[in-house]
Amino acid sequence: MSDRSQAGSGERLQRLTVVRHGQSTANVFWARAIEAEDSEMVGEGIDADVALSRLGTEQARALGCWLVELPEGERPGLVVCSTYLRARQTWEAMARVVAGAGADVSHAVLDERLRDREMGVFELLPPPALRARAPEEAARRDRLGEWFYRPPGGESLADVALRVRDFLTELRAADDTPAHVLLVAHDSVVLSVRHVLAGIGDPVPEETPVPNASVSSWQRAPGAASPLRLVEFGSTGHLTAS
Repeated sequence: MSDRSQAGSGERLQRLTVVRHGQSTANVFWARAIEAEDSEMVGEGIDADVALSRLGTEQARALGCWLVELPEGERPGLVVCSTYLRARQTWEAMARVVAGAGADVSHAVLDERLRDREMGVFELLPPPALRARAPEEAARRDRLGEWFYRPPGGESLADVALRVRDFLTELRAADDTPAHVLLVAHDSVVLSVRHVLAGIGDPVPEETPVPNASVSSWQRAPGAASPLRLVEFGSTGHLTAS
C-alpha cells in the first residue's frame, strides 16, 4: 500500500458526533395528525423549508449549552450541517449560545448529503393522509418496511445510507479532517451513520426512534487501527438538565 493511501485512511478523525435538529413545526403537525387520525391534515410548502417550533428553538439552545460544557480540547473542530432550514436553525441557535459564553465556535459547512430523507410525491403527507389517498402505497410501505420502502420520486432509508456512506468516506479520507467532527442533521441521517459505521455485515437497522435534539456519538479507542465505536445513541440528558 502506498504512503498516499495510508495518509488518507481517516485516522485523524477520533470522534464523530451527530445531533438531530430540534423539534420542527412538521414534527408537531405530524403528531397532531396521527393522534387525531385526521386524513385531511396535510403539510404545506416544501420539506427543506420546515422551521423549528418554539420548543425546537429551546432544545437547540440546550444543545448549545451542552457544547459549551464540553472541555475546550474536546469541542468539534468542524461542524457540517444539513442544508434544510430546521437543521441550520438548530446550529445557529447552538452557535449563539456558544458565542455568548465567550467560547470559540466553528462556522458550519453545509452539505446536501446530510439532508433528510426525500419522500417524493408524499412530501409533508402524514400517515393518515397517505393511507386515505394512496392505500396501496401505504400497504406496500408496511410490507417492505421503512428501510427498503421508496416512495414514488423519493428515497428509501437504504438510499439515504448510500449518500451518507459517501460523505463519511470523504470525511475520513481527508488529510485535514480534525479529531472531532459534529454533524447537525436528521433522524434518517443518524440511523444511516450508525449503520455505516457498524461495518460490513451489519443487519438492516430496526426502526429505532431518534429524539429531537438528541446526541449520538462515536469514538475511536486508543490505537491507530481501531474503528469508530458507538458510545451513545439518542442521548437527551442535556434537555432536562437544570
